[in-house]
Amino acid sequence: MPIYEYQCTKCGEVFEVFQKVTDEPLSECKFCHAKVEKLISQSSFQLKGSGWYLTDYARRNSSGPSEKSKNSASDKSSETKTTEKSSAPTNSESKT
Repeated sequence: MPIYEYQCTKCGEVFEVFQKVTDEPLSECKFCHAKVEKLISQSSFQLKGSGWYLTDYARRNSSGPSEKSKNSASDKSSETKTTEKSSAPTNSESKT
């Protein structure tokens, strides 16, 4: 339901009213009952429902590997390389 702004010609009070598009515009101030004019203002709207929040978007890894999984994969490969190197006997171990 749209929000309309009105300004009183007598007291100068500006107020908002929820009205249907089909409703007649207000003609009298709700404070002093003088004549009001409908103002033209920036429209506002609310995004309701799913898909409008960060948590509603698809995860990156659903279409392919994400940056995090790429980094962890490269970390694992570097870990296995260092593990392989460290598991090889050193000169002092082979002599005994």
